[in-house]
Amino acid sequence: MSPQMIDRLWQAGLDTLVMVGASAGIAVLGGLPLALFLVTSGPGGIFPAPRTNRMVGTLVNGFRAVPFIVLLVALIPFTRLVTGTTIGVWAAIVPLAVSATPFFARIAEVSLREVDAGLVEAAQSIGCRRRHILIHVLLPEALPGIVGGFTITVVSMIGASAMAGAVGAGGLGDVAIRYGYQRFDTTVMAAVIAILVAIVCLVQLVGDTVVRRLTAR
Repeated sequence: MSPQMIDRLWQAGLDTLVMVGASAGIAVLGGLPLALFLVTSGPGGIFPAPRTNRMVGTLVNGFRAVPFIVLLVALIPFTRLVTGTTIGVWAAIVPLAVSATPFFARIAEVSLREVDAGLVEAAQSIGCRRRHILIHVLLPEALPGIVGGFTITVVSMIGASAMAGAVGAGGLGDVAIRYGYQRFDTTVMAAVIAILVAIVCLVQLVGDTVVRRLTAR
C-alpha cells in the first residue's frame, strides 16, 4: 500500500471520528430529553400529558422507521439549509444526528422505564419536587443502561457513517467505495474493514468499562 493511500486512510479515519463524534453529541443532547419526556408524560408519569406524549412518540417512531439511506436523501434540502452543502463531513452530520436521536431516545426510554417505581414513589412521599426526582432518582438509577444504549447507538452510527460515504460524505466509506470497490483493490477494502472493526471494538470496550464501573457503585 502506497504512502498516499495510508495518508488517505488516516484522514478518512479522522473524518469518520468527527462525523460520529459530533452526531453522537447531538443525539445525546436531543435524545435524552426526548426519552425523559416520553417516560414522564405518559400514563402514570410525573408530568402527565398523554396527548402530547402520543404525538411525540409517533414522530419518534416515524423517524426510526425510515432507513438511513432514504433519510439521507430526503434530508438533502434541510442539510443544504443548515450546512450550505450536501457533500462532505459536516453535511453528513445532519442526517446522522437526525437518525441517531430518535434511536437513542427509545433506548434511553427503556432504561428509564426500568427504574423501580418504588424509588419514585418514595421520593414523592418525602416531598421531593418533580425536577428533583428526574435529576436525583431517574437519571442516576438509569445511567448504566443509558450509557450502554449510547454505546450501541455510536456503534450503529459508525456503520451509518460508512454508508454515508457512498454518497459523497467522506470518511472511510468513501475510501472503500472509490479506492477499494471501484478500483477492485481488495487491500484497501480489507484495510477499511480492519479500521472500522478496531473503532467499533474500542467504542464497545470503553462503553462496557464505563457501565461496569457505574453498576459497581
